[in-house]
Amino acid sequence: MQQTVIITGGTGGLGAAVVARFIAGGWRVIVPWVNEAELERVERSDNLVLVQADLFDEQAVAGLAAEAGPDLRAVVNLVGGFAAGGRLHETNVSELEGQLRINLTPAWLVSAAGIPAMLAAGEGAIVCVSSRTALEPFSGGAAYATAKRAVLGLVDALHVEYHHDGIRTNAVLPSTIDTPGNRAAMPDADPADWVTAAQIGATIFDLCSPDFAATSGAHIPVYGKA
Repeated sequence: MQQTVIITGGTGGLGAAVVARFIAGGWRVIVPWVNEAELERVERSDNLVLVQADLFDEQAVAGLAAEAGPDLRAVVNLVGGFAAGGRLHETNVSELEGQLRINLTPAWLVSAAGIPAMLAAGEGAIVCVSSRTALEPFSGGAAYATAKRAVLGLVDALHVEYHHDGIRTNAVLPSTIDTPGNRAAMPDADPADWVTAAQIGATIFDLCSPDFAATSGAHIPVYGKA
């Protein structure tokens, strides 16, 4: 049996590093994709399966879980988005709705689709990506902070509902991640203290390994030196 993991957002700046870590660890990795141009970021491997799928569509997500099959042992939810602007009274509620949709809905749907296989196996792991901002909001980022805090609520709920079944659920909370996108967006910032995608990938990989079988319901900071 080869352990299988679904990694959403696996074609992103963080995702490519997480995918590489799991492939190096011998896992079979299922990566959903939408934008074909982003596939260039992912290093090809015999253990990599790319599946075109809309993660806001329940039927598409069910197909993703079917592709993973009975050997599914982990779901890693990396899909998310960032928005910032004015203070709350200057922010349209549509921004909140958009942030909840991108940061929470795929994690909910993919976790739900993956749980039955892990229940049948009596073991598994779910890891969601929140943000340091969920604990330390900044002015102008109320919608983003609220959405990332909601991710922690989902993690806590999954922990309560499934840890007795052997399914562990944890969250990682990055600070600013050193990705090409963030460097381009913040050209005047010093990335020396930012956490790297590889560091986050190593943490997520460990959380899915048997060595961390006693850890569930944790909110783990991955701040680098920041």
